[in-house]
Order: sequence, then C-alpha cells, then structure tokens
Amino acid sequence: MIEMDFFPYKIRNGDTLYSIASRLGITEEELMRFHNAHCEKMEKVWFTNLHGVKHLLIPVHYNREIQGVAEKHNNPSSSQLPYLFFAGEYKVQEVFEYPQKPSLTIEYTISLNSKEKNENVQIITFSRKDVKTNGEVPEDKISMLTLACMESIQPVDFILHHNGAIAGFQDHKTIKHRFNEKRKDLDDYFTGETNRNYIDLFQESIADENFLLQQFRSTLLFQTLFPTIDWFQKNTPWNESFYFFQNSFPAKCKMEAGHHVKNIDLKEINFVGKIIEACSLQELKRGIRFHETAEENVSGEIRLQYTTDGEHNNIIQAEALLILWHQEVVYQKHHLTITQKII
Repeated sequence: MIEMDFFPYKIRNGDTLYSIASRLGITEEELMRFHNAHCEKMEKVWFTNLHGVKHLLIPVHYNREIQGVAEKHNNPSSSQLPYLFFAGEYKVQEVFEYPQKPSLTIEYTISLNSKEKNENVQIITFSRKDVKTNGEVPEDKISMLTLACMESIQPVDFILHHNGAIAGFQDHKTIKHRFNEKRKDLDDYFTGETNRNYIDLFQESIADENFLLQQFRSTLLFQTLFPTIDWFQKNTPWNESFYFFQNSFPAKCKMEAGHHVKNIDLKEINFVGKIIEACSLQELKRGIRFHETAEENVSGEIRLQYTTDGEHNNIIQAEALLILWHQEVVYQKHHLTITQKII
C-alpha cells in the first residue's frame, strides 16, 4: 500500500488560502503549489479566496492545527466517538426473521440529544415515538398499553461514560416519579384486571434500577447506538460480549474490525463477531445458565456497520445483524437499521 504524503481537507465557511496556510506555518504560494502538484488538472487552485473549491490537498508532515484534522479523519479520537448519534432524530427499522414464520418489522423514530456533564461523562437524553408494526400503528390493547407505559417515562436521561458505554441513569427517581404521575391516566384508559396487572408489573420493573437499565442495555438498538470507543481503534481480533436476546445474558464473541474509505466524504467501519463460548439456545432465550452441560451449543454471529462522515466522523447510518443457528439451521435473524432523519 502506497503511503500518501497529503490528505484532502474539506473547505469550511470562512476558510481562505491564507488562513489555512497560516495554520500550517507555510505561505499561500507554498500551499497552492503543493495542492496543484498533487491534484487533478480540473481541481487546480489559482485564487486565494477559494471560491468554488471544495477540498484542498494538505501536506501531512506539518504538525500544526490542521494536522489534527487529518488525524481525526484517519483515526477517530476517543473524544469524538461518544457523540456519534447524539443530535436530532433518527429513523429506526428492526426486522425479525424466523424460518417458516412471517417476518416482523418494527419502525420508529428516536431522538438523541447530548450535553457534556464533565470531561469524563455526558448526559444523553433518549426518547422514542411513531412506532409502527408491519407498517401499521398498533391498535391491539396490549401493544397500545406497552407503548403507553414506555412513553410515560420518557424522555430518559442516561449517563454516558467517556469510553462510550452507558454508565447508568442520571436520575432514576425522576423516572419513577414521572410514571407515578401518569399512573392514574393509564388506569382510567386501560381498564380491566389484565391491564392493571400489566401496569403493576411495569411499575415494579422500573422501580428496580438495575433491571430497568439492563432492559435498555440488552437491546440491539442500544448495543449499536453506544459502541465502546476502542472498537474503532482495533487492528487485531479481540473478545467482546453481546446480547442476542433482550434481558438475557451476554455471550462472548470473537470480534474483527475492517475499515473502508468509500470516497473523500464517506468512510465505513465494519465489525464481525462470532460466539465462542458454550451456551445453548434455551439458555440464551431464558437468560439462565444451566448447571448441566448443553447437549448442543448454539452458533451465533453479530455484524455491525457504521457509515461515517469522512471529516467529522458523524454517523450517517448504522446497521446491525444478529443471526442464531440451532442444529445448523437458522433460528432467527434480527436486522437493525438506523438512519439520520432528514428534516
């Protein structure tokens, strides 16, 4: 592989040839000459105001401010990655596929907004809305009750550690208080013993802080949204644990990463992991490890792909796929797609 002694710098508002050259510690003429010597014929620069110029080829051997942009472009720093999704709205689609059964598609919109608490942690505000099942708004009572209970505690504020992992809730008491305030409305609308029992169970579940946090952490959505930062720095295989079922236990996987620059503006990061510890399908489904040795271990694989903006490493799209095999036959596929929502 040929090492390039330059990188493409994306021109920002207010940039001039002089301002960029000054940050590099060279003259306008030197920068213009360097760019023109390495660019295509139609991309040569002749004017200092850079009008109409989208990218400028920058020498990488200058250890100045502009080189920091190159380092972020080629090797995302730990300070950037926690902010991957944390602004605006995103469309999410989850597809569950089963052999000889109809697939299930769930679509919804999430909002993620962040604010820095200190240099080590930040607060992420999460909410979900506009849920559809197989293209339709759920109208059966149990689905409506489930969604109403979840909406009653939103938005939820999470503490995000600097390594990218969810550390806990900012204020668990607020979640319980919010639900208590809306409990009467839920009881009035969803009448009957069955509904009341579900609401009681939900209230009991959110009262247990660790259990509620585990419910969020063990979803494929949260595992994809909040990757550990050092994944993006890996050059050799490593072990990582993933949840293949919500509220189960995480299974250890052997992971490998691959990086691919699609073009000057887009970059893809792929992760593939395979289950390497002994566990059965029933153990994963029930979330309990049996004392006896499993007669047949389940096989599983997780695939993750992040498409990022080449300059700022913001996530444009993220995809995840969980596959489980039982007795060498596909038992379930769970596909998740997260796409930045264009407003």
